[in-house]
Amino acid sequence: MLHTLKPYSGSTHRKKRVARGNAAGGGTTGGRGTKGQQSRAGKGRRLGFEGGQTPLIRRQPKLGGFLNPNRIECEPLNLDVLETLEAGSYDASSLKRAKVVKTNKPVKLLGRGKVTKKFALTVHAVSKSAKTAIESAGGSVTLV
Repeated sequence: MLHTLKPYSGSTHRKKRVARGNAAGGGTTGGRGTKGQQSRAGKGRRLGFEGGQTPLIRRQPKLGGFLNPNRIECEPLNLDVLETLEAGSYDASSLKRAKVVKTNKPVKLLGRGKVTKKFALTVHAVSKSAKTAIESAGGSVTLV
């Protein structure tokens, strides 16, 4: 039973009580060595203390920059990826069904690659080069 379990004899021992006199075997310096910061009473130092060296937190640049809280992150869709699809009309959900878009983020059409097929696209954002490429191939781009 669990309540009868105990460690093997000799596998455990009591903690040595240091600095309780030389007769106890850990007297005088009590295992701290002689002199130095570590040997003194009250030797605890604050978190991040580096022995008098300028700490890492003070070596870092003072200001952290700026993250726009209103930033809208879009999933990119390039023309060369679009070219793998059949010609036709697509919106964000049909592009996801075609496994060209992977997430539910807004879709932005970008201009890498060439388009030869006629596409009618409904996306959230489009670059100028992508729009001109789609329209020169006879297609159209509509923004949501």
